[in-house]
Amino acid sequence: MSINCIAVDDEPAALDLVVSYITQTSYLNLVGRYNNAIAALAEIHQNPQLNLVFLDIRMADLNGIELARIIGQSDKKNSLRIIFTTAYDQYALDGFKVDAMDYLVKPFSFVDFSRAAEKAKNYFAMFENSLQAAGMETKPAQQGRPYIYLKVEHQLVKIDVDDILYIEGLKDYVKVFLKSMDKPLLTLTSLKRLQEKLPPEMFLRLHRSFIVAAGAIKSATKTSVLVGQTTIAVSEQFKEDFNNFLSKWVL
Repeated sequence: MSINCIAVDDEPAALDLVVSYITQTSYLNLVGRYNNAIAALAEIHQNPQLNLVFLDIRMADLNGIELARIIGQSDKKNSLRIIFTTAYDQYALDGFKVDAMDYLVKPFSFVDFSRAAEKAKNYFAMFENSLQAAGMETKPAQQGRPYIYLKVEHQLVKIDVDDILYIEGLKDYVKVFLKSMDKPLLTLTSLKRLQEKLPPEMFLRLHRSFIVAAGAIKSATKTSVLVGQTTIAVSEQFKEDFNNFLSKWVL
């Protein structure tokens, strides 16, 4: 695997160091170096094969956080990832909010750099697998167990769809509750976007904040369902779909 990357830093010495680390890493392919984010943005727009940006934060004109937000709002959100390289650790929370893959604080060693690069390598390996498997995600059970990939803590995790109990939306994140795990998986996406990946015959939207697996429902009333030990209310917006579901239960 070869990961196409660029380095962006307005300090010449820092830029030289990152470039040298990249060239020493066999699976990283340097396609450009830039001393400002605006020039880097042009490369990002023009190069569809670009995978990874090693990005300083405090720069003139356009800073690294702002550039990361631009990328996060584009169609490159999943295919282009960012590793911040900065002398200021106070931006770590901002880095998390823009979904950076890693956050390296200067001065960092080649060992630290390699650890971050390895995260990128693992991510893109799983990302490629997910793209290849995308057409299989909603195939019927007789053609193989349906599954989806969730991004959890900078890696893609394969989830069997029939392992899902229910899903709770939390603004920019969702919690996915599984039969096989005590704690839910937290992933950065919207409930609507995740619902589009799920087989519609297997899941039911009951509330603006909840999707439940139809097969996991233990009991139901006119206003709620019991999934595992959790009671989930049915909102007025989804009453019609829920009543249609209930009609299939009535003998």
